[in-house]
Amino acid sequence: MLDENLPTYHFKPSSDSPLHTILYFTHNGSDSAATYILMRADPALPQAKNKYAVALTEASSQSIVYAECLVEPHWTQPTLSQAEIRANNGVPPPATPVVPDTVSLDLYNPDSQVVIRSKPGSWGKSDSWEFELPEQSFRAPSASMLDRDAEASAPPVADVVPKVVFRWKKESRLGREMTCYMVGRSVDGRKSKEPDITIAMFKEGRHGGSTVTIYEPNLRRVEVQDRKGLDIVLLLGAEVVRDVWLNPKPGLFNTGATPPPAAGRRKDSRGQSSSPVGGATMSGAIGAAPPQAPTAPSAVPPPRKDQHEIDAETRRLQAMVAEEERQARERERQARERERADAEEARRIKAMLDQEEQERRRKQAAVEAETERLRRQYGVQGQAYGGGPSPGPISSGGTAAPGLPPRPGGAGRGTYFATNNLPHPSPPPRPVSAGPQGAQMSGGSQGWWKPSGGGHQHSASGGAGAGGKKPSSNPLSGLLGSGGVYGNPAASVSNFFARHREQHGEGQRPREAEGDDGRKLTKKRSTHF
Repeated sequence: MLDENLPTYHFKPSSDSPLHTILYFTHNGSDSAATYILMRADPALPQAKNKYAVALTEASSQSIVYAECLVEPHWTQPTLSQAEIRANNGVPPPATPVVPDTVSLDLYNPDSQVVIRSKPGSWGKSDSWEFELPEQSFRAPSASMLDRDAEASAPPVADVVPKVVFRWKKESRLGREMTCYMVGRSVDGRKSKEPDITIAMFKEGRHGGSTVTIYEPNLRRVEVQDRKGLDIVLLLGAEVVRDVWLNPKPGLFNTGATPPPAAGRRKDSRGQSSSPVGGATMSGAIGAAPPQAPTAPSAVPPPRKDQHEIDAETRRLQAMVAEEERQARERERQARERERADAEEARRIKAMLDQEEQERRRKQAAVEAETERLRRQYGVQGQAYGGGPSPGPISSGGTAAPGLPPRPGGAGRGTYFATNNLPHPSPPPRPVSAGPQGAQMSGGSQGWWKPSGGGHQHSASGGAGAGGKKPSSNPLSGLLGSGGVYGNPAASVSNFFARHREQHGEGQRPREAEGDDGRKLTKKRSTHF
């Protein structure tokens, strides 16, 4: 106790009912006297389900209610996390009550409402709870009926009435002591800050008893008309702040259906416990249940789910169905997009293949046109340089195609190669000076230097037979031989090669050739065109 001379209220549980708390008042060292009774809602009543209700009544008559408070919590939405549902054995966790930031105290005669707002603390600041009281609570008496009608229809306290701002402040972060300060005034919603003035102090006892001490010296500075209303708000507000924010209990909002155990009931002379006296029913949640006649024991009904669990399950199923529908729509949309993309890709690939086919056909047509042009210009029969004549191109009928015409302006060897593919005509008559034509000189170019019958063959450079010459070391022997390019009668009798042989010692005597009668003929050097 701060000082026994200060007005002090002691909160002590009632021995008759665990739901009642008696407030004992002492002042200037006087004996404690029961002044008020703090009544809590009975959890067995259906009206008290999921609610916190408390009322301050007269100790001598509980039907006189000075003020009461009714708090309905907010509920958290059920989680949709599969991990949390699996951790809870496949059952979604039940909704959890959340304490609101504001609570209201309803005062009667005169009727008014005081709102307590919670302000969480920060670093270096403790939690606080703020409320306001009007400076003028009572209306002036009037004999006019108009004033009475206006008083009945008007709100309890107008907003334009100046109000005094009070604040319950927690003394320490770990302690459970609070101090109420007057911090300023509020006029039409605009607050003016003033130095903090101590009004009351709250201290929670170890065994559940609490104490509220009114600091009487500072009450002279409080400009509040309803002093008794101020005391009621301080007492009821301190208890509500303690139960809801300062030291909340697990069954604060009566979420369970099990009523608290009955303790400390008086027994009469017959050994029967007496039922508590019915209390106030202003809030609809406070008061004892009516006595019921004893009934025969019956079978215990199966446990029934609470309403919030049913609502939570309903919301969960609705959310699950909505999520499945959304996923189905998303899958259909993705399937349509994939089909559209596949069709577009198929069209693109088909167009690319068609373009490649057209390009291939164009190139093939160009190649065929160029081949046909070259065939018409040059033909396809090969050119032989010393071998046998190549067969001409074979037509579709199986016959040889005609050779190409001779190139204009060609003479000598060019004319020979150009006309090599044609049928060989009879050679022109040789001049008289060249001597008689032998069997080796008749025919085409394939018959040069080829012996006829069983005669002996003599190369231009001589052989190992009779009358042959020793092989020469002339580097042009390969070209002038029988297999050489220039190994023909015209080249052998030209003056150019004769001069070349004379320079190398090979043309000292004229070349001889065998006739049909076996005699050697001497050829005259001449030029054959």
